[in-house]
Amino acid sequence: MHRRDFNLAILKISAAALVTPRLLAQPLDTSPANVGGEPANSPENASPDLPSPEIAALYANTTVIDSLCAPFTDMDAPTPDAFQAVRQSGITAINFTISDPTFEGTVDNIAVIESLVEQHPEVFLIVRQHSDIARAKRENKIGIMPGFQYTAFLEENSDRIDTFRKLGVRIMQLTYNNRSIFGDGCLEPGNAGLSKAGIAAVKKMNDLGVAVDLSHSGYRTTSEGIATSAKPVLITHAGCAAVYAHPRNKPDEILKTLADRGGYFGVYLMPYVVASPTVPTRQHVLDHVIHAINVCGADHVGIGSDGAIQKTILTPEQKAAFDQDIARRKKLGIGAPGEDRYPYVPDLNGPDHMEVIAIELAKRGQTSAVIEKVLGTNFQRVIGEIWGTT
Repeated sequence: MHRRDFNLAILKISAAALVTPRLLAQPLDTSPANVGGEPANSPENASPDLPSPEIAALYANTTVIDSLCAPFTDMDAPTPDAFQAVRQSGITAINFTISDPTFEGTVDNIAVIESLVEQHPEVFLIVRQHSDIARAKRENKIGIMPGFQYTAFLEENSDRIDTFRKLGVRIMQLTYNNRSIFGDGCLEPGNAGLSKAGIAAVKKMNDLGVAVDLSHSGYRTTSEGIATSAKPVLITHAGCAAVYAHPRNKPDEILKTLADRGGYFGVYLMPYVVASPTVPTRQHVLDHVIHAINVCGADHVGIGSDGAIQKTILTPEQKAAFDQDIARRKKLGIGAPGEDRYPYVPDLNGPDHMEVIAIELAKRGQTSAVIEKVLGTNFQRVIGEIWGTT
C-alpha cells in the first residue's frame, strides 16, 4: 500500500491495504439528517443513553485505550470537526495499524504518522514507551501506538522486527487471514499452526519487548503462539466463538489459556459478532464482552474496535464502492465469512463508542473497577509487562 491508499483506506483497520480508496472521504456530521440517507429510526441514528454522573466521572478519570483503531475515517483530509470530535472522545491511546505489504510502503506509513503528530502536537503523541500512555492521559492527548497486521516484509527478513521496533513499532501480528511463513491465519483450512520461523519470531519479539498479536491467527497458531511466548500476548481485536462461531472468533479454551498466561483479549465492533444478515448492535458486542469476562476474568478483557474514532458516514456512492471491495477481497481470498455487511456496529459508531460501552457494562451490573479495566487499564498493564514500565 502506498501513502495515498494508507491515508484513505481506513473504513476498517482489518482491511487496511485492501479497502477501496476514498471509501470514507467525507466530513464529520453527526446530525441524523446527514447520515447517508439512513432512516431516522435505524440503529445508525439511535442516540445512546446519557451516562450517569458516576459513569461520566469514571470515564473522564480512567485510561481509555482502543486496542485497534484509527483516528480518522479519512487520514488524508480530516476536517476541523473531525479533529474536535477525536479530541473530545475521551480516548487516551489507540493501537493504529500502519503496516503495508511492502517494506518501503510501511516506512512511508511511519512517516505519515510522524507528520501527523508533528503538525498536531496538541492532539497526538506517539507512544514509544509505557509511560507515554500516562503522559497522553495527563496532557489530554491521544497516544498513537503504531502496530502491524501484515508480515510479508518481516518474512523476507526477520531482522526487520528489530528495525521497526527501533522506529517505534512495538505491536506486531504474526499472521493475517491466510498462511504466512510464521503460521496459519484463521481462514487456512489446514490449521497448521506456528512454523519454525514463527517460533523464532516470537522469541525475537519477546527478547526485544515487542508485543505478539494473534488476532487473525488460526486456532492452532494462536494456541501455539500463547504457549511459545515467554511474555503475555495480545489478541487485540476478535470475538468469542462460543457466542457466535466464526473463523475470526476465538474458542473458550484459547481465551482461558491466554488469560492464564497473563494476556489480553480485545472484543471488536465488527459484524462477526452475530450471524449474517443481522445488523450487529451494541447488545451483540456486549454479549461477547460479558462472555469474555466470564471466561478470562475481568483482568484480561478490553475493546479493540477495528474501526475509527471518527464517526463513519455512508453515502450511496460509498456503499457501492464498499460492495465492490467485498468482491475484491473475496477474489484475493482474504474475505471472511459474513463480509456482506458494513464493517462496523451502527450504534457504536463514533467518538463516544467507548463511553457507550461503559454505560452498557454498568447496565449489565459490572462494577466500576471492572469497567475501568475493560476501558483500558487491562491493556495498559499488559503492555507494561511486555514492553517494560519505563
